[in-house]
Amino acid sequence: MDDSSKEVLLEEAPPRYSASPSQACISEQLKSLLIMVVVVVVFMVVIVAFLLLGLRITEMHAETVLRMTIHGLDGKGTPQHLSMSKKERIGTFAVQDGLNTSAMVVYDYSKLLVSYRSWCHHACYITRMDKDSIPGLDVITKTFQHRQDETKEGGDNAMPLADRSMLGTTVNILCSTVPVYWA
Repeated sequence: MDDSSKEVLLEEAPPRYSASPSQACISEQLKSLLIMVVVVVVFMVVIVAFLLLGLRITEMHAETVLRMTIHGLDGKGTPQHLSMSKKERIGTFAVQDGLNTSAMVVYDYSKLLVSYRSWCHHACYITRMDKDSIPGLDVITKTFQHRQDETKEGGDNAMPLADRSMLGTTVNILCSTVPVYWA
């Protein structure tokens, strides 16, 4: 053997070995169990958040629109159905308009208008109201029905309202397909 090759090997320093870092002794089963627990907890938090959000939206809607049925003092008579919107400041009543027909009366408190639409007649009627003395539902209904009868008999040559911008959203939707007259 050649001595020169041994010398070359001896001149080189042997490689340094370091100790490997110690790993925690967590088994694979324990790791998968921890991952499952974290996933289930995150999933439950998401479900609870959506349920609370849905509850909040439902609660806000219930506060916005109030619906009630009003019966006569003696419990007899035709029940009146009322829907109120706090946001739009309106009250909507479904009333009887003759035999087997109904009509809608809308009190718009922000624009101080009362509107009437009968489903068997092809017209809407509006009138202004005084904020200090708001007319009752029975008075408004009789006034509008009287005005409707006058128009039906042809004794009135009133022109329909041309500019509907003064009407609120609810009245515009209610009377969108029929002419609007002042009562």
